[in-house]
Amino acid sequence: MFKALIIILLTLKGVLMAIEEPKYTVIEKYEAFEIRKYESFLVAQTEVSGAFDERGGKAFRILIKYISGENQKQSNIKMTAPVIEEGKNDSNSAIISFIMPENFTLDSLPIPIDNRIILKENSAKNIAVLEYNGGWGEEKYKENEAILLKALQDANIKTIGKPNFARYNSPFALWFMRRNEIMIEVQR
Repeated sequence: MFKALIIILLTLKGVLMAIEEPKYTVIEKYEAFEIRKYESFLVAQTEVSGAFDERGGKAFRILIKYISGENQKQSNIKMTAPVIEEGKNDSNSAIISFIMPENFTLDSLPIPIDNRIILKENSAKNIAVLEYNGGWGEEKYKENEAILLKALQDANIKTIGKPNFARYNSPFALWFMRRNEIMIEVQR
């Protein structure tokens, strides 16, 4: 019975993960991370404050309304992955972004009704990425962030800005099946 449940869950994971992600090419692979060249992509983002474990939920509630039709065109926008959390110097706030499907341009995206939402284009960048599975808690994030930053330092790779937290699964995904990434821009 347990084996059957695992097979079903792994099958569902493949089905549930079949959503659009930003395009990238892997440039280099290291033991702990890889460097990807991301193409430019559009985001809808909002800034939220609060404890680390609260910010994602706050921003999700704001942004999900936008893609669910609370916009000037009253149109739905397909959910993509990941949801990206950009830390700010003030440790109690972050900018959370939903990536927009690639068929949109800044001019064709529906204008948000909620003035807390900003639409912008992220330019092409080289990003170092460490992937891990599990929960979204601050302790697990900080542990993996430290691993990535140490590995980059050991490889003598210069970073730009602060690390970002990328979440690929819905909050309803089982914690052990969640795909997460720590991302930071690097000089190449």
